[in-house]
Amino acid sequence: MRQVVLDTETTGIDPKQGHRIIEIGCVEVINRQITTNHYHQYINPDRKIDEEALKVHGISNQFLQDKPHFKEIAADFMQFIQGAELLIHNAPFDVGFINHELSLLSAQWQVIEQYCQITDTLVLARENHPGQKNSLDALCKRYDIDNSKRDLHGALLDSELLAEVYLRMTGGQVSLLGDNEGQNKNKQTAIRRISADRAALPILSPTAAELVEHENYLDKLDKKSGETCLWRTLSSH
Repeated sequence: MRQVVLDTETTGIDPKQGHRIIEIGCVEVINRQITTNHYHQYINPDRKIDEEALKVHGISNQFLQDKPHFKEIAADFMQFIQGAELLIHNAPFDVGFINHELSLLSAQWQVIEQYCQITDTLVLARENHPGQKNSLDALCKRYDIDNSKRDLHGALLDSELLAEVYLRMTGGQVSLLGDNEGQNKNKQTAIRRISADRAALPILSPTAAELVEHENYLDKLDKKSGETCLWRTLSSH
């Protein structure tokens, strides 16, 4: 099963007002394992970025001046995602922008729903956590995922975080249960970290009264079974 976690950054909030995609980030997940295969591209939108959008992602027009236009990267992008289940947080936003970009090209491209299955992880989060905050930051906090590097939004970083959130939200920390050497090392590291952080467990000794009750109970077991119970056999070695 191939899934692609996808996120975009844009010049504004509404493609109907001429806003464009300026960054695409995708992370591949196969059989619930995050792979090293990803797609990341900055895009020249040929228009000014809104000030409010700039505050969110920090990507400037000057930075994008030498980046390719969407028409130049469309084929590679579509090849990467084609046939996959797309996992997108607040999918209508990103899907709307991608379909707008495709519509500006030739008639060879249909809407993205014709190439991929779309799953909105925000809808899943609301079903799992009704009445709670379900932003990406809130979900990272809820599932104990480190998002300390997320000072600003970024399509690839957000896709990486969302991939971890999705796996934990839909079945636990599956990425630590693989069979290959790298995944086993991750699992062992996680176990060591948990063990190091946990306080030493106290050792409780039985009282004299509890020992008497225990011996009485073993006597009853001996009588009922007609022989010495296993507990006394083990304790005598």
